[in-house]
Amino acid sequence: MAKVTAPPPAQQPGGARGRVAELHAIREQALRGPSDKATEAQHAKGKLTARERIELLLDEGSFNEVEQLRRHRAVGFGLESKKPYTDGVITGWGTVEGRTVFVYAHDFRIFGGALGEAHATKIHKIMDMAIAAGAPLVSLNDGAGARIQEGVSALAGYGGIFQRNTKASGVIPQISVMLGPCAGGAAYSPALTDFVFMVRDTSQMFITGPDVVKAVTGENITQNGLGGA
Repeated sequence: MAKVTAPPPAQQPGGARGRVAELHAIREQALRGPSDKATEAQHAKGKLTARERIELLLDEGSFNEVEQLRRHRAVGFGLESKKPYTDGVITGWGTVEGRTVFVYAHDFRIFGGALGEAHATKIHKIMDMAIAAGAPLVSLNDGAGARIQEGVSALAGYGGIFQRNTKASGVIPQISVMLGPCAGGAAYSPALTDFVFMVRDTSQMFITGPDVVKAVTGENITQNGLGGA
């Protein structure tokens, strides 16, 4: 019988080591964020980045990130050319004084922390994990509400969050920490949680902002006057 030799496996450019190096570079980019300029702008406002906030909240070295490399799939309004990793929200779990806690944090540097389909899906997943584990859920909020470029997909994402807020009510502790301007849907969800903490002069909660209030009622009001601590 003739001996048949299997063909050699296809070789990827650079081989396995090249792929691993590429993965490390992508992860480093995700950890670093969109740009140094965006980070400097966040610090200039007296605010920390999402990852810096998570590091302060959780026990050192305990954070396990979920879906770090997820990106949105939307097109139109220039979104197809801007697809940052994490899609503007950091999700995962860790410990606080040894107790397991699930957490998500809006990254204001990416789309102003606005929520799109992929962003919402990450939050849905971490909320489901918290409910299944019976562990507290902490949200670090600093976002501009729905990502209007994604239209109804973004609004449906908020619906999924609100549904889980009510499902988790009385089952697990839900804690919201307001760390910046939180408008629209970013105010609804915290209002459904058990405890809300706000930073004076830095965080606000309102359904719609001062410009819309002025257009509708003629009243001039500041962000803090409308929804400050």
